[in-house]
Amino acid sequence: MDTGLVTTLIVVAVVVVLLVVVGIALWSSYRSLMSLTGRVDASWNDVATHLQRRADLIPTIVETVQGYATHEKAVFADVSKARAETLSAGDAPSASVAEGHMQKALKSVFSVAEGYPQLQSSQAFLQLQSELVETEDRIQAARRSYNGGVRELNTKIKHFPTSTFAKSKGVQEASFFETAEPSAIAEPPRVQF
Repeated sequence: MDTGLVTTLIVVAVVVVLLVVVGIALWSSYRSLMSLTGRVDASWNDVATHLQRRADLIPTIVETVQGYATHEKAVFADVSKARAETLSAGDAPSASVAEGHMQKALKSVFSVAEGYPQLQSSQAFLQLQSELVETEDRIQAARRSYNGGVRELNTKIKHFPTSTFAKSKGVQEASFFETAEPSAIAEPPRVQF
């Protein structure tokens, strides 16, 4: 066989192998990116579900406290406003702002409740408080999961080879679910009676 032909075949084989390896690496990166995008979306849906659950509990809590503390209209208005803001938040940045407002409003409601011994001993109120604490814990867990996925996704988008096709596929960096005051969400509102 002609040595020129053998050399050409070897070069072609090497190029084909390199193209296959590069293709597999790109395909793997693409699938990983799409998987992370799905994970972030699913995690956000989980956060939104728990935020909705808390928003559903709030009117009952407010109604219960309001039965004892009718003169605290400003506190109840703040809670209603924070609840509406939470329900209308469609993405992580707006939910982050709403979360800070919600935590402050809930702390105010429970501060008011501390002044009413009959309310503190009400079985219905204690049950609502327990449900709220459980929901807050779920929100925190979902937030950590979401933020972990966002961190991975944002890192992957910045690195080669994923960065080459992330923009063309419309994948952008996701926003973290944080608040301007991290201490507001560091610990769920726990009021011990």
